[in-house]
Amino acid sequence: MAPLKKDDIKQEVFDLYDDYAHNKIDRREFMEKLSVYAVGGITIASLLSFMMPDYKTTLEVSPNDPSLDTKFITYNSPKGGGEIKGLLSKPKENTGKLGGVVVVHENRGLNPYIEDVGRRAALAGFISLAPDALTPLGGYPGNDDEGRTLQRQRDRNEMLEDFIAAYEYLKNHEDCNGKIGVVGFCFGGWISNMMAVKVPDLAAAVPFYGGQPADEEVAQINARLLLHYAGLDERVNAGWPAYEAKLKELDKKYEAHIYPEVNHGFHNNTTPRYDKASADLAWERTVQFFKDNLS
Repeated sequence: MAPLKKDDIKQEVFDLYDDYAHNKIDRREFMEKLSVYAVGGITIASLLSFMMPDYKTTLEVSPNDPSLDTKFITYNSPKGGGEIKGLLSKPKENTGKLGGVVVVHENRGLNPYIEDVGRRAALAGFISLAPDALTPLGGYPGNDDEGRTLQRQRDRNEMLEDFIAAYEYLKNHEDCNGKIGVVGFCFGGWISNMMAVKVPDLAAAVPFYGGQPADEEVAQINARLLLHYAGLDERVNAGWPAYEAKLKELDKKYEAHIYPEVNHGFHNNTTPRYDKASADLAWERTVQFFKDNLS
């Protein structure tokens, strides 16, 4: 049988995977429902293999890229999980101070994709820190299924404190100019929105398909916002109209893009939800936004 292609998969399968990835159904129910689509020579095993992330062939920036200084560090999160591990990346040939970018993972810990995004941010000219909110539980366990299970054991507001502490770490770093932005994906998108609420001096926030803050919290936002949404992501997009109305009402500085006919997770190049054209455009906009606001 020829390898599966994205066009071979019905949208319902992507929606089903979204439910599974966000803990709305467990693995057994996911497999049972997936079996409905194992027809016409397509097996459950091939569907499952196709939908799961590929971390071996998808890195865009090598962990050993000679143009970067990349290392794991620990920093203190006194209101969160205590000592937190994170990947710190910066350009090697740097002569001046850099804008800082906190990179926030999805609901499964600091996996290879998010580490790669941290390096991409450094390659674009920033000092980045990609924390692992699973550190108090032993860190990202090496696969996303176990990572999701672990992350459900932590309180999301305590994890928010871990990323706020990452902001403080970067702000005080000798190579940082003190201007900090945040970019996050899914759970990290919610964190990005909430850091804009909780951190008065945050310069810029870029939530990718992230949950929105409550109406009464929007007034606290000082950061400039660049928001990316997936056109097919009904679950997250349901909260956008009210959020946008409040941003407009309070005259907040924001820019929003809804990418048509793409799924939640479209920036993540390790799964078939990835859409290269939209991901490239969203990242290009993100880098320029940070350059405009963190210089």
